[in-house]
Amino acid sequence: MAPKRRTSTPSAAQRNQQATISFGKQGLNRVTKTTLAQRDSKATKKDKALLDAVSSHVIDEPTTADAAIQEQAVAELVDTKPSFSDKTDDYEKRAIKVTNAQIKKYWQAKEAERKSPRVHQQGLDVFEKILREFDMSGQYGPCIGIARVKRWRRANTLGLNPPIEVLAVLLKASDQDKGNLQRAHVDELMSSRFIET
Repeated sequence: MAPKRRTSTPSAAQRNQQATISFGKQGLNRVTKTTLAQRDSKATKKDKALLDAVSSHVIDEPTTADAAIQEQAVAELVDTKPSFSDKTDDYEKRAIKVTNAQIKKYWQAKEAERKSPRVHQQGLDVFEKILREFDMSGQYGPCIGIARVKRWRRANTLGLNPPIEVLAVLLKASDQDKGNLQRAHVDELMSSRFIET
């Protein structure tokens, strides 16, 4: 008797008997996503009232970081009043004698070192430009969480030779705007508060 022939193509019966994976009873393990309409229908009056209260609330009180920096600035500025007493350092005496023309000349020299003009600083005065450049100079240590006067003094104590013009700007600007110029702009950006809705 002749041996049975083997076929290389599966028959119709073999094709219909492909193995399937079963995940349990149909419908019990189904994952569904909620639609936008279902999500809105689940919102309660309490959620809407809470959202309205949070979005209408304007935060005016300073954070703990703001308060700490303002406290540092006030403590440092008390020591740096132009009184020429024994407490006043000779650097501070020199800084008080720096004129606005010398400060502008210092800034023009800084700008001359650059190949292209600074971007996004058209609306800033020379004092603010000098202070922001001091903030971004990493050679004087970190600027976040510390008053600018304290940072200048620390850099000076460590022998890093910070520019005397920066101290002059801080002392001159302290009469006009005591708290706001003592905090680095980067620090303000890093600790900005916002509400997501």
